[in-house]
Amino acid sequence: MHHSAGGTGDTGRGAGDPDRRPPDAYRPGELRITVRREGPVRIVAVGGELDHDSADGLRTVLAGPREDGLARILVDVADLRFCDSTGLNILLQARQDAELAGVRLEVAGPRPAVLRLFAVTGADTVLRIHPDVASALAADRGPAGP
Repeated sequence: MHHSAGGTGDTGRGAGDPDRRPPDAYRPGELRITVRREGPVRIVAVGGELDHDSADGLRTVLAGPREDGLARILVDVADLRFCDSTGLNILLQARQDAELAGVRLEVAGPRPAVLRLFAVTGADTVLRIHPDVASALAADRGPAGP
């Protein structure tokens, strides 16, 4: 599943335009969301800019139905370049909603600016934050049994 919110669309820039970006580059104000499942974990990858204008897509995805056997929602923010208070509030509300449903919401891969937002606001004390998706997925795997 792929969502895009807040995109500015193609402006018709010519090939010689220094502002021209590759087709897969994020445009200012754009938020990209992909969702996949690995066992009991739904991974929601978020990239671009999460702010008041682009937040509805993430709000919708995180409020989506809880699938059978879902134990965790992991929000991969490694490609998130910017997050404002609206985005932070969505993550905190989604964590609370998930907890009420018996599911943990965790965050993986925040860039320094996003990590600083979490620290300054105290969100890092309520959100379980992992350095990356691989670490997060391995976090609940204990040693292999005999």
